[in-house]
Amino acid sequence: MPPSKLRLFGIEAKQNDQASSLTSNEPADKPSKEGNNIVHNITVDSLVEEKKSKSKTKDEKEDNVIDPYYYIKGLSYEGRTEEETEVLKNQIILPQTTVTYFTLFRYATKFDLFLIFISILASIASGAALPLFTLVMGRLTNDFSTFLTTNQGADAFQSAVNHNTLYFVYLAIAISVLDAVQTFVIVDRGDVLTARIREHYIQAILRQNIAYFDKVGPGEFTNRITSDVNLIQEGISEKLNLIFNCFATFIAAIVIGLARSWRLTLILFSVVFAIFFSMAIASMFIMKYTTAALDAFSKASSIAESILSAIRTATAFGIQSRLRKKYDYHVYISYTKAAKCGMTIAIMVAFLLLTIYWSYGLAFWQGTRYIAEGKMDVGAMITVATAIIIGATSLGSIAPAFQSVTKSIGAAKKIYETIDRVPIIDSASSEGEILETFSGRIEFQNVRFAYPSRPNITVLKDFSLTVEPGQTVALVGASGSGKSTIIGIIERFYSYLGGSVKLDGVELSSFNVKWLRSQLSLVSQEPTLFSVSIFENISYGLIGTPYENATEEDKSNLVIEACKQANAWEFIQKLPNGLDTNVGQQGVLLSGGQKQRIAIARAIVSQPKILLLDEATSALDTKSESVVQDALDRAAADRTTIVIAHRLSTIKEADKIVVMSSGDVIETGTHHELLEKKGAYYMLVKAQEIKSDNGHPTSHSSDKSYKDEKEYTETIHQEISRTDTSNTQSRSVSNEALDDMAEKGLLKQKKRSTIWLAIYLTKFTTGYNKLIIFGSFCALCCGAGFPIMGYIYGQILNNVMVPPSKYSYMSHKVGVLSGYFVLLGGLEFFCFCGLLGTFTYHTSILVKRIRECVLGHYLRMDIAFFDEDSNSIGALISTLSKDCQSVEGLGGVTLGQILNSLAVVVGGIIMSIVINWRLGLVCTSCVPVLVVCGFLRVYVLLKLEERAKKTYANSGQYACESVGAIRTVASLTKEKLVCQTYSQTVEAQVKASRIPLSRSAVFYGLSKGLVPCIMGLGFWYGSTLIRKGISDAYMFFTAFIAVVFGAQNAGEVFSYAPSMGKAKEAAQNIARIFDVQPTIDPTSTKGDVLENVIGDVEFRDVHFRYPTRPNVPVLRGINLTVKQGQYVALVGTSGCGKSTTISLIERFYHPLAGQVLLDGVDVTTLNIGEYRKVIGLVQQEPVLFGGTIRDNILLGLSDDEVETVNDEVIYEAAKKANIHEFIMGLPEGYNTDTGTKGTLLSGGQKQRIAIARALIRNPKVLLLDEATSALDSESEKVVQEALDSAARGRTTVAVAHRLSTIQNADVIYLFDKGVVAEQGTHYELLEKKGLYYQLVKMQALEET
Repeated sequence: MPPSKLRLFGIEAKQNDQASSLTSNEPADKPSKEGNNIVHNITVDSLVEEKKSKSKTKDEKEDNVIDPYYYIKGLSYEGRTEEETEVLKNQIILPQTTVTYFTLFRYATKFDLFLIFISILASIASGAALPLFTLVMGRLTNDFSTFLTTNQGADAFQSAVNHNTLYFVYLAIAISVLDAVQTFVIVDRGDVLTARIREHYIQAILRQNIAYFDKVGPGEFTNRITSDVNLIQEGISEKLNLIFNCFATFIAAIVIGLARSWRLTLILFSVVFAIFFSMAIASMFIMKYTTAALDAFSKASSIAESILSAIRTATAFGIQSRLRKKYDYHVYISYTKAAKCGMTIAIMVAFLLLTIYWSYGLAFWQGTRYIAEGKMDVGAMITVATAIIIGATSLGSIAPAFQSVTKSIGAAKKIYETIDRVPIIDSASSEGEILETFSGRIEFQNVRFAYPSRPNITVLKDFSLTVEPGQTVALVGASGSGKSTIIGIIERFYSYLGGSVKLDGVELSSFNVKWLRSQLSLVSQEPTLFSVSIFENISYGLIGTPYENATEEDKSNLVIEACKQANAWEFIQKLPNGLDTNVGQQGVLLSGGQKQRIAIARAIVSQPKILLLDEATSALDTKSESVVQDALDRAAADRTTIVIAHRLSTIKEADKIVVMSSGDVIETGTHHELLEKKGAYYMLVKAQEIKSDNGHPTSHSSDKSYKDEKEYTETIHQEISRTDTSNTQSRSVSNEALDDMAEKGLLKQKKRSTIWLAIYLTKFTTGYNKLIIFGSFCALCCGAGFPIMGYIYGQILNNVMVPPSKYSYMSHKVGVLSGYFVLLGGLEFFCFCGLLGTFTYHTSILVKRIRECVLGHYLRMDIAFFDEDSNSIGALISTLSKDCQSVEGLGGVTLGQILNSLAVVVGGIIMSIVINWRLGLVCTSCVPVLVVCGFLRVYVLLKLEERAKKTYANSGQYACESVGAIRTVASLTKEKLVCQTYSQTVEAQVKASRIPLSRSAVFYGLSKGLVPCIMGLGFWYGSTLIRKGISDAYMFFTAFIAVVFGAQNAGEVFSYAPSMGKAKEAAQNIARIFDVQPTIDPTSTKGDVLENVIGDVEFRDVHFRYPTRPNVPVLRGINLTVKQGQYVALVGTSGCGKSTTISLIERFYHPLAGQVLLDGVDVTTLNIGEYRKVIGLVQQEPVLFGGTIRDNILLGLSDDEVETVNDEVIYEAAKKANIHEFIMGLPEGYNTDTGTKGTLLSGGQKQRIAIARALIRNPKVLLLDEATSALDSESEKVVQEALDSAARGRTTVAVAHRLSTIQNADVIYLFDKGVVAEQGTHYELLEKKGLYYQLVKMQALEET
């Protein structure tokens, strides 16, 4: 059995599948050479030692994911009754699901099963046909032997050869048809069935109750729907047929062997056991190490996602290297596991080849003895030897296929657990009560509630509240008092522990969930938009209403009207594509206020019966808030409305205001009634009062003041229009800067050749590239072994074809030649170990370093890089996981395999032509046919795979986005639409793939069937040469073996093309990533360092436009000055440039023109790392990282400071942020896990931790971008006092919509249309009675 045959039985596929894990045992790569600007190594040895003791526990935890009680482990139910405990557990517990192999076909129809059965029959027939060619070879060998050792006539000899040669043709036709049929049918059915599994899985995911997602993040879902489903597809398609095919080959080979010579067959049966057990044992280790490597990188990928999704926070605090170390640690673990896997594969393949060579030696040595004894003929010996080796190799290939099947069952278990889980709150259920008339009366009676993720913390304690139809009720109180929980209960996101919640007198739990949610509209504190157009986002609010299936014109009218009511129509009209503008991933292309207004429009477009507003106007500027509040007041007129508000000016007109504290109601009444009580609400109002110039609360202005303000506004707008760069005939400063940037062409797409890319990748393996030379030498030696085997083969057959009188000499001669097989096998063993060992180690180093370098480069990139649509988090993570893995196709492993195959082909052709040039040339002429078939097959497969990858990537991204926004999806009852859209995409891909798949199957069948044809041609033409006396047995068999099996290798060369095609595209992507160099490099050591930073900040004629929207001016000549120690506030409408100013101070972007100065020095000349150390940032939307509360606060310090900081420093920062008492009240205190991106904390709690993170670094310049927007009034007052205290002695720049938080600012700058429209203190601006005065009037809480 030649080495080329290994690929026929799956060994090559295993090498490709595990190429990522083919590595050496060396524990870590050496440091790169100094000066290499691509490879940035981080030593992880200390991390390895530190976490070794934890790895076992973590691995065990991963293994327990399928445990139905996994998600409730570690939760304390102390103090809960059995009934309450059951309610809490039922919301997160997983069902016990038993999955067998037949369960994988759960969604197969009878027709599907019939087609799969036909495919299996074809696979069995194809497998059984393969050993049959050994019978033909044996009969032809006998014909040759008879002619050469007897006086048989030439015509009889030629007639016998012609007759037997036809059997090769018959086999070729049968194998071609059978392989084409079984390949097409099984792969197509695999696509169909896995598409159904994907559809059922996403349906199951979207129907789950919200508590389920508190423990399962969207990253895990994405992994399940891609990787795990792909494993299932392998198990029910290719691997299934491979098992039947190989088993049929083994049975047929054994039967043929026993029929031709049972003695020799039994002797060679030892080969079967050796090959089977070696592959079975090796496969166990391969699967073990591969799974461990994949799990380790899965953790690394999760860490990378959390870093990149919070890149602004990571950049602002300079914590990229600290976060990257965690990533590098898991990449290193993946690398070490892969090293063991690589060595296992190398030894297994080398041992397999050793066994095959030795088997030939044993077969010929023992066979010639039986021939001498008259117990068999030469044809039987050839048949038995070849058949047994084919059968043994096929049986060995079953083991890894079974491993894949087992892995598919494991993957299916996790998938089916979710599919089989019927949630306690089922949005897909048709059961439940539906009211024909619904007024909207809500009644809470003695409701108790706790979150399933924190069962020992009671959020609501005997809570009671009644909301009459059409009434507007406002909930106010401290963060964590249970306000948002009430909305979650009404939306049926969670189940309550006790008490009663009724709508129109009907218990909430008895309603049909989907119908109930269709009667509600929710606007959350953090608005969630989907990556579609503005029109589609708003029209999602019509789902479940009579307008859901309305005409586009009617929908458009409703959407436009909703936009006008939400004060969104004006800014939408200014966008290049209007309503058709794509908002980007999570609405990233819109400002916070714009996103909120779109969300409000989506809520009111359906005219719902009940309106739920959870801080619905928190992200709006004062002007927008006033208009939107008017719209919400109008919308609430005829419907029940529950409002959660921290900004009390938004709920003055509420019919009832409920003040909450720790889950209890402490006050109830109207605004005026509660003020008269002078209780808790009164104190909250006083905390938010904005004082006028006489020290009293601001009163409403007269008509005259409004007229003055209007005239003033018109004047300001006239001044702005004069400086509007978009309307001037001359080129603006911004436009000239943009033209200059375009000329540099930083993002131009470059096309590189495969050779250029292969050389480029060697830059990542500096110090290890000598391995390529040694590996290439080993590859050539391995390839040379094959023609040598052909020479020994020919010599043995030439010596065997002698009359009985020479049998003694024959036995001696063949014994010596059989020894050569043993020697050759030993040499090939070491050569293959060298080949696979060096190349796989080189490849693993390549993958490891690229993964480290790509993430490192991401973390160096400008923030503008992440604003691009093409650089979504999903796309960047895909590059890290897939592209960085795929580049191995241009690495050492593929190179070694190609060199080996080329050496076999070229060596075989040369030897055949040298030994028998006529036969060599004839057989060689068939090589191009094999090559073309192999190329066409691979080309079609590659195109099909590219199309499928794009489709599944897009559909997966769509599904992942929906799961990530599950609360919004559930609230909108959008589950069915998501499933339909996903199903249509996946099913369209399955249908579109059938034609190219059929072409591929045909080419595959032809490439398999051509080999017997070439063998038949070789025997026929060889017999002609022997009959004419031009050739002898030695010349024929040597040339025949060399060229025919060499031709097989020529076809196999293109089996590497898919991996090379993927690798080329992946390498192109990686090269493009490194083409884009940051203009603001956080790792740069260049730039000046200010010794004693004072904190003066100045903007001089700054112009700016976002790179993703170069036609939209944001800042148009901003001038402002912030002196040391000053508290400066920036106010204005959404999109006027306030947050942009913060970003420019942080140096997230560079201005197109003008200067930003710190202490009189242009910040672009300063060292960026040292510069950012003196700045503290608190953003509008708080970002926390996975880990404990302590870990998140400590991210505000540098690496050196973290090592020496004590708990008192942490406590002090937390106290200043008014979060210390809350943290200490948690069971685990500062060691409490915050959950994925802080999901286990409320918005206000996350914000206060973010503030503590900023304060702990004691910054010289403090930047507050709506830092208190998520806080309740009580917390806001305390935190604001803390921030005011923290601002003393340092420069503070605050962006604020809530003017009460900045009325004591030293200077207030009011932005309008990219310029400073007004500036001064609070009282100075009030005296002007301009724009600021109007904003204050809008936020006034009471009349004086």
